[in-house]
Amino acid sequence: MLKRNRARTAIALAFLLPIFSGASLWAAKQPKQPKITDAECLACHADASMTKEVDGKQVSLAVEETKFKGSVHGMFGCTDCHTDIKSAPHDTPPAKPKCATCHADENAAYNRGFHAQAVKSGDKLAATCQDCHGNVHQILPATDPKSKVHRSTIPATCGACHGQKFVMEASGHSAQPFINYEESVHGKSVAKGGDKSKAAVCTDCHGAHDILNGADPKSSIAKANVPFTCAKCHEKVEQEFMSSIHGQAVTRGNWQAPVCTDCHGIHTIKAPSDPASSVNAYNLARSTCARCHESVRLAGEFGVEGRRGSTYLASYHGLASEAGSKVVANCASCHGAHNILPSSDPKSTVNHANLIKTCGQCHPGVTEKFIQGKVHVDAPLSADIGSVAVRWIRRMYLTLILVTIGAMLLHNLIIWRRKALLRREAHHRIVRRMDTNQRIQHLTLLISFFVLVITGFALKFPDSWFAELLNLNETLRGILHRTAGGVLIAAGLYHVGYLLLSAEGRRLMLAMLPEPKDMVDALDNMRHYLGFNVSKPQFKRFNYAEKAEYWALVWGTMVMASTGLALWFKVQVGHALPRWWLDVATAIHFYEAVLATLAIIVWHFYQVFFDPDVYPMSWAWYDGKVSVEHYQDEHGLDIETVRRAVDVAAAEGGEPEPVPPASEEEKQPAGPRH
Repeated sequence: MLKRNRARTAIALAFLLPIFSGASLWAAKQPKQPKITDAECLACHADASMTKEVDGKQVSLAVEETKFKGSVHGMFGCTDCHTDIKSAPHDTPPAKPKCATCHADENAAYNRGFHAQAVKSGDKLAATCQDCHGNVHQILPATDPKSKVHRSTIPATCGACHGQKFVMEASGHSAQPFINYEESVHGKSVAKGGDKSKAAVCTDCHGAHDILNGADPKSSIAKANVPFTCAKCHEKVEQEFMSSIHGQAVTRGNWQAPVCTDCHGIHTIKAPSDPASSVNAYNLARSTCARCHESVRLAGEFGVEGRRGSTYLASYHGLASEAGSKVVANCASCHGAHNILPSSDPKSTVNHANLIKTCGQCHPGVTEKFIQGKVHVDAPLSADIGSVAVRWIRRMYLTLILVTIGAMLLHNLIIWRRKALLRREAHHRIVRRMDTNQRIQHLTLLISFFVLVITGFALKFPDSWFAELLNLNETLRGILHRTAGGVLIAAGLYHVGYLLLSAEGRRLMLAMLPEPKDMVDALDNMRHYLGFNVSKPQFKRFNYAEKAEYWALVWGTMVMASTGLALWFKVQVGHALPRWWLDVATAIHFYEAVLATLAIIVWHFYQVFFDPDVYPMSWAWYDGKVSVEHYQDEHGLDIETVRRAVDVAAAEGGEPEPVPPASEEEKQPAGPRH
């Protein structure tokens, strides 16, 4: 059987071998298909009008031969990339060439990066090879200043996406970092120096193809890697920093320790001489160093003393800096900038052995005695810190100040009170300006208003002297503020009822109504006091200033009450109205409070205390009365009120003052008595 199979195989081979050999010889003799030339491709693609619709947009298919030959790919032919093209012209659209065919390493790096991950997640705006390198037929080498990836043009290339607000917001990012970079010392240097600038560009920090998210430990901008990234340009600084207390902490894995970007900023890096720089001498203690060293958390976590910023600012150095000194010592002057070491380290500039040299930079000739003093010398009046002598001096002066100034205040208060009473008694005050009901309303309004002012501004300005004076917790402050608000609203509602339901209230409201004469009176009054008019204008029961103040009070009370209630019941208001209504109410409530407070101090207090005609004080708020002389001078047209006051005084047995006869103008009705 075996011999029979071998024989059959031999016969088959003998028969087929000549056939295979002939086929091979025939194939070898056939002419080889010629390679498609670039000229054949350009016969169509040189036409600038040649386009194709892609995703609803017309995309140009034209190729400029001159630019292609001058590009980095100019040595290749069309079919070297478009390998699936077998004939020209072609009916089937060619497949998109893969850059990875030649650029495998770069493609692998790109695939690891942030942009490739965004593309995979469906972000159509994420950058691809062509977005950064440009048209594939016109790509220039990175050494060419016209290339999109040349150092001088990289910010513009990255900014084509990262500087566009709508592009960045579409992917959940912000264009602000790129805008900040353009204003930074790096961005300005690149813009000014062009291809000669050696300042950092985007790829120096973020990488070129394998751009990673900052949260990735492998990223060049991950916090632990930032010093080494900056070291590409700032090698000496990096060496100093890594040997410092901050650098050592970063090496140990302490993520709270600062790195370059924590102090200098990320994209906002500016020259130290720039007032806006975070490392400008003026900003170090106020924000940059204080961001960590003012913190109580730093003290709690690592035992590092806090309040270093405020204690510096309370010292001579800090006060002089606040006053504008450009040469006074700042944090870096004593501790160093990048080579900061703990005071226990012999190499530290603030080690006791080195203090003479450190202080001597500004104070030549200092001695061992000089350096014994404190630099961070925050000493509030209530603190007992420092030497024994300082403590006793502080206590002695605190006692002396309290006793001396307290005695001065008491002395002057006694004299002022007596003089004010004597001045009050010296005038025959018989004209009733406010009755008892009105004085109670006025006093209620006065007390509730100032409680609201103090407790309200104590919330807005918690570090103010009046907030410290109150020394209230937020619960008690809120209760006082809302109680005073309730009293003010109740007083307002009572006043409305008083105006509508009582005869005196209705007369008061009628007398307060504005009229055209008020405008004329205001102009004539200013002309008189500026010296243009000899005669002073005559007023009725209430002059234009009193009317304006009254209606301003009515308006202000309604505004403060409505906005205050909205904030008090914010949950209910938030259900009924859009949330921004509460923001509007907050703004109105605050600014109306500022306006009302200033109006009372500037306008009303002048009328009551500082007007020379009533100084040191008008007593009308206390007993409701003013003198006939003063009333005639201020409200000369209201002669009937004066006459009634004289009649009442005469009936009660007092000495009536002479009242001049009424003129024809004075006989006109001037409003009811108040």
